[in-house]
Amino acid sequence: MTQTSSTGSTGQSLASPTGTSAVPALSGAPRRAKINAKTLRTDRWWLQPLLTVVVLVSFIIYSTIRAFQNTHYFLDPYISPFYSPCLSSSCAPAPHISLFPSNAFFTPAIFILVFPLGFRLTCYYYRKAYYRSFWLSPPACAVAEPHKSYSGETKFPLIGNNLHRYFFYAGMVFNVILTYDALLAFRFEKDGGHHFGIGLGTAVLVLNATLLWLYTLSCHSCRHIVGGRLTHFSKHPVRYKFWGFVSTLNHKHMQLAWVSLFGVALTDLYVLLVSSGALSDPRWVA
Repeated sequence: MTQTSSTGSTGQSLASPTGTSAVPALSGAPRRAKINAKTLRTDRWWLQPLLTVVVLVSFIIYSTIRAFQNTHYFLDPYISPFYSPCLSSSCAPAPHISLFPSNAFFTPAIFILVFPLGFRLTCYYYRKAYYRSFWLSPPACAVAEPHKSYSGETKFPLIGNNLHRYFFYAGMVFNVILTYDALLAFRFEKDGGHHFGIGLGTAVLVLNATLLWLYTLSCHSCRHIVGGRLTHFSKHPVRYKFWGFVSTLNHKHMQLAWVSLFGVALTDLYVLLVSSGALSDPRWVA
């Protein structure tokens, strides 16, 4: 059987004499159009990065003020997540461990917020959020970014994002502590002793701890830790079930990241209001 060849528009062969396909020469093919406009999108693509900036900046301002305020963070049995565990003797009468001195700058919250902040800053979702919103890299799909070079996460300070797994471990420790605080929120003092009770603050602390656990367990690093490096899931049924649970949460990682962020801020705000006397804590079981 005789092998025939075809020719392209340039007149060059598209098939080799041996019958195997050859790559045609496309020297005359049109190149990608040069577009001077930043984007051809006509929708409000800038709205999402703008909202991200507003929310994150608002949280940073609020948490910074509260960290240096160093007051109104405890009303028995409620303690703010910003100040737990309290590592200074100045925390009394709140439960505390006297490890660090406290002054106008190094308040108890300063020693604590470093780890949750590091966990969220290096979080895979939050990287996407602040890369697009603060650095416009890129601000949205099909929108050009202003940067002319790209170094990835190989230089300071972005190389610090490689510490995410270690911040994840620290975040797990803080989740255990905040869960303990939530359990203590059921323990009310009365007539010189303690008894079981439930107040609105109890529900707030329990909800906050739950949201933080869901956000932490939905983390990409958590999914890799429980299910990574396994050749056969069938030989590790427990890890496989946990991996499936974490994978389900991982689909909601973005939503859990935002909800838990609001949860932490609102929990601190609630403790601030009740401890300052601006708000009365309703007791459902006294």
